[in-house]
Amino acid sequence: MKLTFVKRCAFLAGLMMSGMVFSADPKVIGEFNDWTAYVYMEGGNKVCYMVSKPKKSEGNYTRRGDVFALVTHRPAEKSKNVFSFVAGYPFKQGSEVTVSIGSQNFKLFTQNETAWAPDEAMDNRLTNAIRSGSAMVVKGTSARDTTTADTFGLSGSSAAYGAISKECGVK
Repeated sequence: MKLTFVKRCAFLAGLMMSGMVFSADPKVIGEFNDWTAYVYMEGGNKVCYMVSKPKKSEGNYTRRGDVFALVTHRPAEKSKNVFSFVAGYPFKQGSEVTVSIGSQNFKLFTQNETAWAPDEAMDNRLTNAIRSGSAMVVKGTSARDTTTADTFGLSGSSAAYGAISKECGVK
C-alpha cells in the first residue's frame, strides 16, 4: 500500500515536471448577481467561464452533489459559448436533459454527471437565451431513475458573459 502511494506521487511529480499537467486555480473576474465569471490557465492558454448554482432544486433524492450551469470559452481551441450542466449525480444512460428558458426548449445529451448541447449552433442559441432570459429550468433523470428539476436565475448572465468574453478576447 505504501509503495503504491509513493509510485503514484512519483508519477504525478514526473507529469508536472514534464509540463503535461499545467493549470492554475481559477481566478474570479467578477460576480454578477446569479452568475460568477472566472478565468484560468490551461497548458499556457486562457479558459474563461461563467457559472451559476440553482436557486431551487426539486426531486425525490436523498443525496446529491453540487449542481452547476456553465458557459465556457476556450479561444486557443476556437471554442466559445459551450454550455454544460453538472447534475450532482450520474445521469441515466442514454437519457437527455431538457433546458427551458421562457418559451425556448433545448435537448442536451448526457455522459456521467454532465450534459452538453450536441453542436455549436445549439450552444450559441442556448447562450443567447441565457443572456436574454430571466429563469432557466433544467430537467434530468439520474441513473436511479430519479427525475430532478433545477431552476437557475439568469440575472447578471449578460454581464458575466461580457466579462468572460472580454477576458478571453471573444467577440
